[in-house]
Amino acid sequence: NCIDNAATEQVFGHLKDEFYTGREFASYEEFKNELDAYIIHWNTRRRQIRLEGHTPEEFRNMSLTA
Repeated sequence: NCIDNAATEQVFGHLKDEFYTGREFASYEEFKNELDAYIIHWNTRRRQIRLEGHTPEEFRNMSLTA
């Protein structure tokens, strides 16, 4: 589905711009640990305009209680 692909491409674009570009990692383990931390940040602390200023975690929890 091209709509799903567009959303995926957008997420990977943010990941590249905010996490990867201009950085070097000493090892695969360092990269993996930093990526895990970034994903946690994305889901729990990074507020998003398209989610009415909420984090993905907050938005999901609100939809489950609605």
